[in-house]
Amino acid sequence: MIGSSVMQELAGKTAVITGAASGIGLGLARKAADESMHVVLADVEVGALADAEATVAALGAETLSVQTDVSKAEAVDVLAGATFERFGGAHLVFLNAGVFQGGVSWQRTVADWEWVLGVNFWGALHGVRAFMPRLIEQDEPAHVVITASMAGLMTVAYSGPYVVSKFAASSLAECVAHDLRAQGVEHIGVSCLVPGSVDTKIADSTRNRPDEPPSEAQAPDHYFVADALREMTTTQGRSPEEVADIVFAAIRAGDFWIPTTDSYEELLRPRFADILARKLPGSAQFD
Repeated sequence: MIGSSVMQELAGKTAVITGAASGIGLGLARKAADESMHVVLADVEVGALADAEATVAALGAETLSVQTDVSKAEAVDVLAGATFERFGGAHLVFLNAGVFQGGVSWQRTVADWEWVLGVNFWGALHGVRAFMPRLIEQDEPAHVVITASMAGLMTVAYSGPYVVSKFAASSLAECVAHDLRAQGVEHIGVSCLVPGSVDTKIADSTRNRPDEPPSEAQAPDHYFVADALREMTTTQGRSPEEVADIVFAAIRAGDFWIPTTDSYEELLRPRFADILARKLPGSAQFD
């Protein structure tokens, strides 16, 4: 397992988190501060980013905030450059920014698909391309965590853009880990975070969409799924702080897959049984 024991002592090291202004990202930033790390917070939402930085700084961490649209390669390059200029390196890189767009696959517009894939997949890929060469060159223990979803391992109806983007993110994490192994790079670990239901604002992520989001009349299928997602995450979801504890423990254990749901194995077994039986896997709900 790549980097199975590379990250144990974190005090004084640097964590970088995209999507850091809310949800899982803010939970990870707070946890990094609790670990006495320097914390770099990146998000597209300016006001929320400033609030998040103030929260993390109040925990005693030395912070840097960089407004970042992760769908833009040049913006992520700026983030990486600013991190290394300020702190001289990075040790935990959380490629976490994510948005949700549901709907019937063939009814969603090209703009819908481009927005979701731009953040959820291209954002992670831009992070890998911007940070990995620097992490390899710095030759210090480091770990990269790509946030996918249980929807990056299993499929559901009415969520095509999101599910496709998260499958892309989870397979990217695997490919990066395989590439590091093939290149003989042993000081960098990789994990894929696959959250189930978490109490975040993911159902309301169209608030940060750069173009005009579809109206309820244009995309009723998106809105009823978003409403169900909002209800599930607020009533059943784990807290971001609890997820952050799970993630840091998994990094120290050298785990590649980081699930947050207790039904992880129960959900996956029938899926792979269906695949082996050449059947369409059943649709699942991620608690």
